[in-house]
This record gives sequence, structure tokens and C-alpha cells, in this order.
Amino acid sequence: MASDSEQLEKLCGDAPYYQVDGLRLDFSPRDFIQVNDAVNQQMVAQALEWLEIQPDDRVLDLFCGMGNFTLPLARRAKAVVGIEGVATLVANGQYNAHKNLLSNASFFHQNLEEDVERQPWAQQGFDKVMLDPARAGAAGVMSHIVKLAPARVVYVSCNPTTLARDSKALLSAGYRLARVRMLDMFPHTGHLESMALFIRQE
Repeated sequence: MASDSEQLEKLCGDAPYYQVDGLRLDFSPRDFIQVNDAVNQQMVAQALEWLEIQPDDRVLDLFCGMGNFTLPLARRAKAVVGIEGVATLVANGQYNAHKNLLSNASFFHQNLEEDVERQPWAQQGFDKVMLDPARAGAAGVMSHIVKLAPARVVYVSCNPTTLARDSKALLSAGYRLARVRMLDMFPHTGHLESMALFIRQE
């Protein structure tokens, strides 16, 4: 792979992109994307189904990358806020939101392992929360998710150990684990992608 200091030169064809939920998402070869397109389509569709997005919903998408879930959510919700720790992915999310005419999707650059309580976006109310953290999980934001008290939370995980750890914060706050699904994102390996739906008990 080229180092960050080296320029990438396109020799022919269009810039790389993939499609999800009828949207086109452009990306750079240096960006993180899900490598298995067919399974990613299933994963996004499942998240949309479980969250039961309503037209007046405000949705928070944590560890949002370049908008893999954010932009499909924005097609259905009143507003979606995506938070990501990698600045180039935030820029790509903003670009793709503009290109797909989704003015109700906002992206913010934030290290989610740090205290997020005082960030402007963290002061807003949200009806649903989506999160798809890296293998280290989302320990730094679970308490804030609990404070937001969303009706539904969908957690996508590539590490069952950190999913189990982070789930305890929701379960102890009165959420119930309603659904779990495993996805074979990396066939012929021992790695599985997990999805969990948590619903707040009334």
C-alpha cells in the first residue's frame, strides 16, 4: 500500500464507489469500507428494519465511517447525526450526503473514546441510536447512550467479547435484548459480524 504521503493517481475509469439502499457512496482506496458487499447490503437492511425509523425520528449514528448506515437512515428519518473519529471519513460522508441530496444528514469528527458529554451534538435528543464500533468496542460512549434514552439501539460488532461487555450498560439501564443476528462477513474465516437490537422497556 502507498504511504499517506504518496499521491494516488487514477489511471482510468471512475472513482471507486459502492451502492447501498439505492445510494451511491464514493470512497478513496485508503478509506475503510465493508469488504463483502452482499453481506453489507443485508446488514444495512436489517438495521433499518430493526430501528423502525419514523419520519419524525432523530437518529444518532456512532462510529459512522463514511455514512454506510447514516445515509440510508437519512432517507427515512427527520435528521441523522453521524459521529466518526477519522476526519477523512467524515469528509467523505459529508460529500456523499451532498451528492445524494440528503440535507438532513450531518457529520462530526470526534474521538469517541474521549468524554463526549460537552460536544454540541451530544446535547441533542435522539429517538434511535445506531453504532458500529471497531474491535475495541464502544465503552466510552455507552453511558451517554443510556442518558439519551433512545427507544431502540442497534449495535453492530466484529468482536463478540466487547459486544457482551458493552451490552451490560444497556441491560442494567432497563433495555432488553430483543434480537441477535450473526452475519458471515468474512467467509472461510473464524470471524463473524454480530448485530444486536436493544429496546427500552417502558
